[in-house]
Amino acid sequence: MALSPTQLTLRLLREEGWLVEVTEKWVPGANIRKDLFGWIDLLALRDGETLAVQTTSWSNISSRVNKITESDTINAVRHAGWTIHVIGWKKEKNRWIHKVVDVS
Repeated sequence: MALSPTQLTLRLLREEGWLVEVTEKWVPGANIRKDLFGWIDLLALRDGETLAVQTTSWSNISSRVNKITESDTINAVRHAGWTIHVIGWKKEKNRWIHKVVDVS
């Protein structure tokens, strides 16, 4: 079974020492996924820092950055001092690689 961007990012952040939790929820009946504030898939804490993460495939990084920057909630999250990352994944030469875009 292939790993999802969320699973890959969970593993990455935990290896980096973050306490991380999935904030994306499945809405039964509506058959949709709902992110925290409309765009946060993962919330992570480490050494007094808060990291909000949107995970995606490598090819969808720019669309996720646009989704976040156009969100009505982005200013409140920035004002709270949270770091905001979009982390995109692709498999290259049988190995997963990622790209981090800071949207803070």
